[in-house]
Amino acid sequence: MPIVAQSTETTDWVSRFADEVIEESERRAPGKPVVVASGLSPSGPIHLGNLREVMTPHLVADEIRRRGYQVRHLISWDDYDRYRKVPAGIDGIDESWAEHIGKPLTSVPAPKGSPHPNWAEHFKAAMIESLAQLGVEFDGISQTEQYTSGVYREQILHAMKHRQDIDAVLAQYRTKPKPADQKKQQAKQKPVDEAELEAAEGSGAAEEDDGSSGSAGYFPYKPYCGNCEKDLTTVTAYDDDSTELTYSCTACGFSETVRLSEFNRGKLVWKVDWPMRWAYEGVIFEPSGVDHSSPGSSFQVGGQIVGIFGGKQPIGPMYAFVGISGMAKMSSSRGGVPTPGDALKIMEPQLLRWLYARRRPNQSFKIAFDQEIQRLYDEWDRLDAKVADGSALPADVAAHSRAVRTAAGELPKTARPLPYRTLASVADITAGHEDQALRILSELDPSSPLASLDEARPRYDKAEAWINTHVPADQRTIVREEPDAELLKSLDDAGRASLRLLLDGLAEHWSLDGLTHLVYGVPKVQAGFPADATPKELPPEIKTAQRSFFALLYHLLVGRDTGPRLPTLLLAVGQERVRRLLGA
Repeated sequence: MPIVAQSTETTDWVSRFADEVIEESERRAPGKPVVVASGLSPSGPIHLGNLREVMTPHLVADEIRRRGYQVRHLISWDDYDRYRKVPAGIDGIDESWAEHIGKPLTSVPAPKGSPHPNWAEHFKAAMIESLAQLGVEFDGISQTEQYTSGVYREQILHAMKHRQDIDAVLAQYRTKPKPADQKKQQAKQKPVDEAELEAAEGSGAAEEDDGSSGSAGYFPYKPYCGNCEKDLTTVTAYDDDSTELTYSCTACGFSETVRLSEFNRGKLVWKVDWPMRWAYEGVIFEPSGVDHSSPGSSFQVGGQIVGIFGGKQPIGPMYAFVGISGMAKMSSSRGGVPTPGDALKIMEPQLLRWLYARRRPNQSFKIAFDQEIQRLYDEWDRLDAKVADGSALPADVAAHSRAVRTAAGELPKTARPLPYRTLASVADITAGHEDQALRILSELDPSSPLASLDEARPRYDKAEAWINTHVPADQRTIVREEPDAELLKSLDDAGRASLRLLLDGLAEHWSLDGLTHLVYGVPKVQAGFPADATPKELPPEIKTAQRSFFALLYHLLVGRDTGPRLPTLLLAVGQERVRRLLGA
């Protein structure tokens, strides 16, 4: 009997779904492992929209594991799908890949220079690596292996025998508009950096036709041609008793007759394949994109077809799209569509897990590749502190717990998680000089200096990668080599006095907190107020004076109106150089 962990995590969406899934699993398959599922098509880079197809069941499966139940999270790699088009912006391919359109993804060569044996394995590998970093435990199922080894033979024969029943279900929707077409139109109207990354229906195979319809009638099965390997085939005859099937290929003109009971070079069409797998695997929980709320979607149609295979439709929450901010600035060689691997280069796995865990599946959210990532990290660090001191709300505690650990244990983390924006500023200013970075970071808190950059890793490396790949060159920080003599000469008495107040306090306040107090305090002192006066105790014009003072410092240090946070910038430049640039 499973031990149900008593937890305060009862107010978050994950726990509620876990309750439903456990109850449904006990009703359908008592005593057996709970089965949740995802489907991914390695037809190209598997992006952050597709990741929601995995993270939603993963989080639910992990909660069920925490309660002591056995769970299988299946990821079906739809690598036996047809190769539909040559994607734009992928290194190592050219227009010659168009000759493979119509073949199974596992029969298409990998991009040039790839160590992987075929197209599907090339894109699966990147996703598998990302899922390992994210702590996602799963059982991978290659649909190429399933179909070509004859695992689904009985299901295929059953579908062919009941083809008229399947055709009757599909016929109800054939004249209605396909939701995928509508979404394509919407996507065309959106700028790249605001585009939503959607996982196409189930596995990316939603555009596939309903089946083979010719003079011999409807068939829910598509053979791959025995000559050219493409699926541009039509079944021209089939005998239920002998299972003899005849097909012809419109691509190369080849035709042959085979026994379907012995033939393993073809697959059920998508809208039949998906519900067949629900029944075969006993899937209890599988989410789907918002397209499935429309008539004729694969999930809705599958809910009717699954009964033909003796199964039931899974519990399936609709999940909303994932947006990207800063996508247009990405220095990606893959057409600017960010993948989990791209995100994990600039953020720790805990943060990425948290973004998926804290929002209900039907809520859309954005993943930041621009300056917004610094705000997200600030928010995460504040939550971390609240969880530590016991002041966080229960739902936030639950989301935090799901981000930092799985049922198997805690994810590796940064020993000294310094503020991301500080690390990014230091990486920006030091431009790869690790000794300089360590000097600056060790001065942030003189009472507990950083002994090694390794203490700040991997967060430091993520911040450095963000600076190097997502911050435009004209926004990078370059400290002046020589003082701006003209600007210094033009200062009035008040301007010179503000610099003197700052310089006089540098040595005493040489830490992140100390310099923060100092740079904000100078305009207060000049106006006759104590340096530690709070905003409520100050007139509004003090804020204006602070902005003017900050702008002066930025111009003298980096020749611009703005830059990294001044306390961090001052530490990075160093006392001696600050004094020289400020005209000491």
